[in-house]
Amino acid sequence: MPPQLPGTQLPSIGAPPPVIAETSPPLPPKATDKSSSLQQGLAILLSLFLALFLAEAVVSLADDSLILLFDLHILTAIRGILFAFVILVAIAIYVLMGFTPMIPKRWFLPLTLFIPVAGLLVIPLFIYFYGEKQQIAWVVSLVQVLFGLGILYWVQGGFKFRWPLVTVKQVATRGFSWGNLSVFLLANVFLLLPVAVVYLAFCARLAVDHFSEGFVGLRPGGLTMQMRKYVRDDGKTIQLFPMAHIGDAEFYQKLSQSFPSNSIVLMEGVTDKKNLLTNKVSYKRMATSLGLADQQKEFKPSQGETVMADMDLDQFAPETIAILNMVMLIHADGLTPENVMKLMQHAPPPGVEKQLFDDILSKRNRHLLGEIDLWLLESDTIIVPWGAAHMPEIAREIEKSGFRLKETEDFVVIRFGSAGEKRK
Repeated sequence: MPPQLPGTQLPSIGAPPPVIAETSPPLPPKATDKSSSLQQGLAILLSLFLALFLAEAVVSLADDSLILLFDLHILTAIRGILFAFVILVAIAIYVLMGFTPMIPKRWFLPLTLFIPVAGLLVIPLFIYFYGEKQQIAWVVSLVQVLFGLGILYWVQGGFKFRWPLVTVKQVATRGFSWGNLSVFLLANVFLLLPVAVVYLAFCARLAVDHFSEGFVGLRPGGLTMQMRKYVRDDGKTIQLFPMAHIGDAEFYQKLSQSFPSNSIVLMEGVTDKKNLLTNKVSYKRMATSLGLADQQKEFKPSQGETVMADMDLDQFAPETIAILNMVMLIHADGLTPENVMKLMQHAPPPGVEKQLFDDILSKRNRHLLGEIDLWLLESDTIIVPWGAAHMPEIAREIEKSGFRLKETEDFVVIRFGSAGEKRK
């Protein structure tokens, strides 16, 4: 037996060998989160969009405030430039959301849809409160500022104002996804687009009903006109028939045969005794292109006495005559290069819109009301088949003179889906 060294102890015979502790191999170093160049680019793009959105909102609020308080438009040009950039970037980001789920939709889907949705929602307000359009625009700008700040607070977890506003970690790592693209396309084609179309059709109906004060109606089946019969205590009757320059031939033909034989029919139609128009006013080309009929050709009252009750062109302002000549030139010859150049060179004076409205509507309405008063001395029944735009003011004025509404009847002027079928 070999000598035992001090401090050592030999294992006993038959005992198992000592267990030697195994050391685990060193773990590889933890991989760092290195973002891809695509993630970095998206983070910068999203940050830029959020910054532009806020900048456009602030400038819009300042511009609307200056216009509302002082009638100053010094920021309008800058606002327009920022708005264009915001729209372009919003479209790019919205399209990218369809191709990749990397963009956080909870933040940027509302941002990209804010401007179009806000624009759609304010349409009814502009219809019914057009005189307060600037106040409405100010409220929309304020809501945009608050909305943008809310998204910024949500993205950054507070108002830290770091750059980029959106970090790389907030951009997902997933790339293209067929499932994401499919859901995106289905939502746009079968949800957003139909809803927008239906909503715009609803707004168009509201606008037509409101601005015509019910004389014109936009219905699923077509465009309607409402005849209104007014009576006075002495038995005198006035029938207002709102008209359209183009429509279904059947409408004009039936209307031509419906007037009482003892009535006076006050016809619309501006005369041009001094040949001031370079091109004759005609809607034949428009009617033919739409497969409809021209009122001048089809509307020929067969009963009652027809009387021309309109003004002559020489009673219009020179600016109005110049605009009418330009419009009729385009209508007669189309948008040829020569006509486009003339249109671009035409510079109407300030305030011409007010003068044009007064000549085309107000002045002619006053003349027509004088004709109505004159012919009421000769006849008990007056028929007024004039353009629908004239009817609201005419109705208000004859009600002031003692007439009251007795009955109404709707006529379909243009049937949707049937235009041109009888002309093929």
